[in-house]
Amino acid sequence: MQYSLKVFLTTIFLLSLIAIKSASAFLSNTALPIVTNKNGIILHHGRCHFLKLQGAQDEFQGEVEVSRTYGGGENGSGTVRTFHNIRYHIHNRMNLSSQQGAPILVLHGGPGLPSDYLLPLRDVIPYRSIVFYDQLGCGRSPGPETSEAYSIESSLDDLEVVIKKIGLTRFHLYGQSYGGILAFEYMKRVAEKGSNDDESGASECLSAILSSAPSNVDQMEAAWDDLTANLLEEDPDESTIMDRFLAKHACREIATNGKKPQPLADAYEKVGQPGVWCGTDSIKGWSAAKPLESSQRMPSCMAMRGEHDFVTTECIEGWKPAFNHKFVRVKEIEKASHHGLLEDGKTYGEIVNSFFAEYD
Repeated sequence: MQYSLKVFLTTIFLLSLIAIKSASAFLSNTALPIVTNKNGIILHHGRCHFLKLQGAQDEFQGEVEVSRTYGGGENGSGTVRTFHNIRYHIHNRMNLSSQQGAPILVLHGGPGLPSDYLLPLRDVIPYRSIVFYDQLGCGRSPGPETSEAYSIESSLDDLEVVIKKIGLTRFHLYGQSYGGILAFEYMKRVAEKGSNDDESGASECLSAILSSAPSNVDQMEAAWDDLTANLLEEDPDESTIMDRFLAKHACREIATNGKKPQPLADAYEKVGQPGVWCGTDSIKGWSAAKPLESSQRMPSCMAMRGEHDFVTTECIEGWKPAFNHKFVRVKEIEKASHHGLLEDGKTYGEIVNSFFAEYD
């Protein structure tokens, strides 16, 4: 029998479809649909709120309003514009403007796996400001329930709004899994815009880490297929293949403790809606492409993965030619898999902080 790679990939790589809970249970959707024609559509981004977390020191939550436009016929009539709140969380907000240790802006995986599983970065890199946010359509940032409203480009628009509203002027970019793809596309967009968008107080990305992020989704799927075949050769029992794959290539703490680490379990409880902006199909066929020749230099970067990661060495080697400079290094964490942060947080944090410190 042949195991279904598509189902397997969607379940393990970017998020789990097991025990999915609607994100609307965590934050009510504030969408306000407006019907307009194609000439009346304007992407509008509005207010920003700050809320102090109860019982936490220097931990803040906030929300930023973004919008989506979608639908409509051939003439653009009946196009819908909706407004939504993206929720974010700032650790050590008082250090956002630090000149000694620039803040880290965190982009979670998926699409659709909220930032809960990356919150342990606060414990292993305690002195920097760290900004987390749930991308639209998952976790505490519920969005439209139609795939028409989502794309990498619209996610980049949201990212720019978050950066502007929080007031980040100098920061490091950290993207895990799909978040690494989003980080690359953001750096590429900024590099291609160049000085044409010169504004006073413009934001500067100092460096970036792409953690367990494939440079080519189709290549990752092929590697995944090979890893699955290897496990089936060891034990042909297909009823256990998913659990075995998780324990070996996704998060090895599962094999050690018999369950997902709590931050990962929390994230899986709030994944995005299947078939909307969720899973491998949402980004199928994507691969990293070098920016235009006229582009400015992209930030220096480190692509890292775990020794047993299902994002294999070949999957991250493609990052090197995708940048318009040679300052891209590759790092492998021994004994780790896809979620190295949750397996050996101390080592993981030291690697991340050390790299960013080079570019502060």
